[in-house]
Amino acid sequence: MANVLRNSAKFGFSGVLSQLSIHSRHGRECVSPCFSLQQRNNSTSPKIKVDLDSSTGVAVLRMQSPPVNSLSLDFLTEFCINLEKLEMDRSCRGLIITSTLSKVFSAGLDIMEMYGKSPERCGEFWKAVQEMWLKLYGSNMATIAAINGSSPAGGCLMSIGCDYRIMVDNPRYSIGLNETQLGIVAPFWFKDTLVNTVGNRAAELSLELGLLYSAPDALKIGLVDQLVPEDQVLSTAQDTMSKWLAIPDHARQITKSMMRKQTIDKLLSNREADITNFVSFITKDSIQRSLRMYLEMLKSRKA
Repeated sequence: MANVLRNSAKFGFSGVLSQLSIHSRHGRECVSPCFSLQQRNNSTSPKIKVDLDSSTGVAVLRMQSPPVNSLSLDFLTEFCINLEKLEMDRSCRGLIITSTLSKVFSAGLDIMEMYGKSPERCGEFWKAVQEMWLKLYGSNMATIAAINGSSPAGGCLMSIGCDYRIMVDNPRYSIGLNETQLGIVAPFWFKDTLVNTVGNRAAELSLELGLLYSAPDALKIGLVDQLVPEDQVLSTAQDTMSKWLAIPDHARQITKSMMRKQTIDKLLSNREADITNFVSFITKDSIQRSLRMYLEMLKSRKA
């Protein structure tokens, strides 16, 4: 499996990590390996819960898709629909994103969206991943990630898509784009977002080594902006949001667009090619065999 995964470096995509235990060798919090496909398929409960306070203009979006807020097609679709509704609501000026789950913000892409699916379905899934990032990174709302647990790979992408990041002050929680640890290369728009967040050198080290940073280390490199006790993450995000909303919307929005437009336009101009490359890669027989082996390993661990 390792040899095949190394070949995946020919095409970069978000890590096969949504089911993987989160780095625990150095005492960081571990999300147990899980394979809860039947539970997810049978569940019709909302994966996203949104509460908008019309008096403040601030919405809180809570991810609530056990066991680890994996980014499935259904999850991403629901996320984007809610984001679009808030974007169109003129009373909503700010958005806080957090998780209802213990110890995890989001563990990234759902591996089951990449295994045993038709090329059409794989393309639909990857387009939804793109759409999530485009809507979040280009949002006119002020956005804050209230990171109340570990957030690897796609979860990290969601976090750095926001304007500001507040994380629990707990060294057992980790965050980062750790794709290369599985022989996978993060796509260019993941890379560009990370460079825009922490700078070129820190991003280069992070991506090449596939680093997951503890909360204190994430603060040191600027991957997160603030650390607070666990019971203060949401309240701090709400207090911080008031400072962002004190700035006139038009000035903040135009400035944000100036900072992010080039990165967004780069994906928009290469979007179809990015989808085609992903589908071509993920549907290879060798990659599908590797994913099957990986899932079998997860099943045996769970047993």
